[in-house]
Amino acid sequence: MGKRGPKPKGAVKIRWSANFAYAIGLLATDGCLSKDGRHVDFTSKELEQLRNFKQCLELNVKIASKRSGRGDRWQFRIQFGDVLLYRFLLNIGFMPAKSKVIGALDIPPRYLFDFLRGHFDGDGSFHSYWDPRWKSSFMFYTTFVSASKTHIDWLRTMISDSLGIRGHITKSRNASVYQLKYAKADSLKLLRKLYYNNRVVCLSRKRVKVERALAAVGEKL
Repeated sequence: MGKRGPKPKGAVKIRWSANFAYAIGLLATDGCLSKDGRHVDFTSKELEQLRNFKQCLELNVKIASKRSGRGDRWQFRIQFGDVLLYRFLLNIGFMPAKSKVIGALDIPPRYLFDFLRGHFDGDGSFHSYWDPRWKSSFMFYTTFVSASKTHIDWLRTMISDSLGIRGHITKSRNASVYQLKYAKADSLKLLRKLYYNNRVVCLSRKRVKVERALAAVGEKL
């Protein structure tokens, strides 16, 4: 029998934790797997996202930067080779060119809301406003976004099973993505699970935006 080659070494320690699940949530939105079976890519216009991603996966890699197509904004990128992480991601439901075809992911229930916080920081949004139809009515919505209907349906089911809230699904104006939206009362339940303490890793500008909106109605996380 011929000699076996050395086992592949991973750049990332594959072990579920709050930080690891958060990074998986980021990858589910702004990450991609190359077709070579080895490389993982994470790109964002938010430098803090890249720093959080590195921190959560304990990665020792450089953050690259480039101007976007319009030339008026910077994009930041991490790309690294890790066969073991690549295989792990395939096993839990990822695939190359996943945007429109990604479905359910195998996320441990214990870390669901850490994953969702990463997903929210990646592609989600929080919108608040005073509703002119009713006096002193301040509204806000928490939204998750995906180009895959199967994935957005899965998100809705997981959140419903955990919190008993349903939300509603809409299509964007150009029909390119699906939006899972939670209105005021359900948002409060959800946001308090996403930001369950002051130490969780998150995109700080979104957390500040949420906290300011809640303060307007006398609520806290």
